[in-house]
Amino acid sequence: MQLESYWPHLGRYVLKFVGVDSIDAAEELVGCEIQIHKHERAPLEPGSAYVSDLVGCEIWVVKGGGVADELVGQIADVQFGAGEAPLLIIRSAAKEYLVPYAAEYIVAIEPERKCIRMRLPEGMLDLDMPLTDEEKQRQHRK
Repeated sequence: MQLESYWPHLGRYVLKFVGVDSIDAAEELVGCEIQIHKHERAPLEPGSAYVSDLVGCEIWVVKGGGVADELVGQIADVQFGAGEAPLLIIRSAAKEYLVPYAAEYIVAIEPERKCIRMRLPEGMLDLDMPLTDEEKQRQHRK
């Protein structure tokens, strides 16, 4: 479809497509996904990325000190609105992680290789992990 015009309305944009000339015809498009060619996307400011470029990227945690980087999993989606930074939903074979997409954690983004390297705070990936037997016993005693 070809976009004829657009205008802001109540914090959103109304799109007018060529050949869609009535409200009934427009209502048939409610819920449809709009896509544009990759080369027609607006340039982003440094540190920003399109969700479509992030999904499918492998997340590697940089350990440093001679320790090999660790593959965490692949980005399955990006969740907005949960805080200041969007959350990367990262899935591995065993677990799902929620990691903030924050500049202070990003070491390198290699979109052509579908790879993002991050340096995460100690223990971040352990949040929401199942309790060990020892931790369960300590909670039971309280």
